[in-house]
Amino acid sequence: MSNDRNEFSWVGSQEHFIDDPDILMLNHMVVGRYGGHSKAGQSKNEDGCLVWFDEKDDWEFTIILDAHHTAESAELIVTEFNQRRSQITKLLSLNATHQSFKRLEENILILFQSSDFRSACSKVQGETSCLIVARKDKYVGWFSVGDCVLYLFHKELAALDQYQLNQRHFYQWIGKVNTFEGDVPCYSVGIHELRKGENRILVTTDGLIECPNEPYSNPLKLYNSFKNSNDDQSVVRSIFDELRDHNVKDNTTIISWNINSVKEAAMPSKSHNQSP
Repeated sequence: MSNDRNEFSWVGSQEHFIDDPDILMLNHMVVGRYGGHSKAGQSKNEDGCLVWFDEKDDWEFTIILDAHHTAESAELIVTEFNQRRSQITKLLSLNATHQSFKRLEENILILFQSSDFRSACSKVQGETSCLIVARKDKYVGWFSVGDCVLYLFHKELAALDQYQLNQRHFYQWIGKVNTFEGDVPCYSVGIHELRKGENRILVTTDGLIECPNEPYSNPLKLYNSFKNSNDDQSVVRSIFDELRDHNVKDNTTIISWNINSVKEAAMPSKSHNQSP
């Protein structure tokens, strides 16, 4: 596990946090890890995550992983990206933001489709969902395989009931069962413009939304939790407390941070007489 000033990575096989959630602040980013409730039958944590950021060049890069059977597939992806940290951070530090996103997607595909990586996947036990999220300037982009979730909370979007950016896709994984071994790899990508003002980015594994009684199935509750508090650590701790109260078994990992965008965002033309 690394925990330097601007980089962090972890896999649940290293430390499981069952019954005992951990909340960590990395500068402006909060990382929460909860292994689930032992009384519900949980005995291992197969999540993983990676966080890099650079305040000078104005970007964050995160990966969140939800493996099953074992954490080996999550370990593999964390290791592969850590080995490519210098290469990827150079792409994110390019002056042309559109080139950063374009070349980042290209490099992710090169890695996941490489024969060496696919061979390594065939040797692990189990497979993982994988959500990669990068924020640069006033844009957030994602590369998603599987069912992890990316939220973007902003008052203008909330007024239109928009909270979630990516679509969860079931039966997609990387590992022993590997979408990149198919005739046509299955994944989704996207880029979204941040609105002017406070933007809350949150990525999570599905333990949060598949908790018994589904206390967080409606993202409005998450939105309000952060909107009504200035203490990100306390918000994440209260989320984990509620999951524990509902006897959640599944592992839950959360990465969240706030971006105050000072740049104007797209709005409908003045001649447009309908809502955006």
